[in-house]
Amino acid sequence: MIKRLLITGASGAIGSCLRAEMRNAYALVRLSDVRPLPAPVAVEECIRADLGNFEAVASLMQDIDCVIHLGGVPKEDSWNAILEHNIVGTYNVFEAARQAGVKRVIYASSNHVIGYYRADKTIGVEEPPRPDSRYGVSKVFGEALGRLYADKHGLSVACLRIGSFRERPQNVRQLATWISPRDMVHLVRCCIDAPDYRFLVLYGVSNNDRNRWRNPAAAVIGYQPQDNAEAHASEFQAPRPDGTDPSTEFHGGEFCSIEFTNIINKIE
Repeated sequence: MIKRLLITGASGAIGSCLRAEMRNAYALVRLSDVRPLPAPVAVEECIRADLGNFEAVASLMQDIDCVIHLGGVPKEDSWNAILEHNIVGTYNVFEAARQAGVKRVIYASSNHVIGYYRADKTIGVEEPPRPDSRYGVSKVFGEALGRLYADKHGLSVACLRIGSFRERPQNVRQLATWISPRDMVHLVRCCIDAPDYRFLVLYGVSNNDRNRWRNPAAAVIGYQPQDNAEAHASEFQAPRPDGTDPSTEFHGGEFCSIEFTNIINKIE
């Protein structure tokens, strides 16, 4: 049984959402971030650490059963920032977890690993990656690293391709990609508590009518999202795509427009 958790990136939006729920369900919740953290409550421990420092990461892993790895740059950024925080940091987490005998790693991947598929195409987890950004590339790396550690070292790994985590959808795209705080907590709890699995990739998305992602692994862990973005559909006016804006043509939305110099029609 999983009793002792480590959450990296614990001061971020998802980490803050998970925090209160986790401390009511597990014997130890160790929270870490490079930024300051609020004072610990009940079974919590708070430790500031830079994921780029392997020794610091290794010290976080002591006596931990499961890591929820949320730490890193949460959006598109320079290559140097992505390399240090999302690639080197993620390697350090997996390797330190292996060395410490951690049983399971839940990795916060992203829908941006498949960002350049056409928006009218339903995508599962078997299609080849088509990242829409350096950020998306770093998440492809993290999923591949998780596969390696599952196969080579027997680590139990779940990679969550998280959609749009918000209190409520903020635009038309998010009517398809939204995941509510309640469903996010449920998803992570399912990944922590599910019986033995070796390697899973699944989408972090609510029960949206407009969902464009196939999620077969949800049944494996018992994930049954309750919220539906369609309840907010009347708040937004749908754009009229004219084939000239990458943000409406592809799954990745605005990430597809950043630094875009290609011709849209050349992307199948």
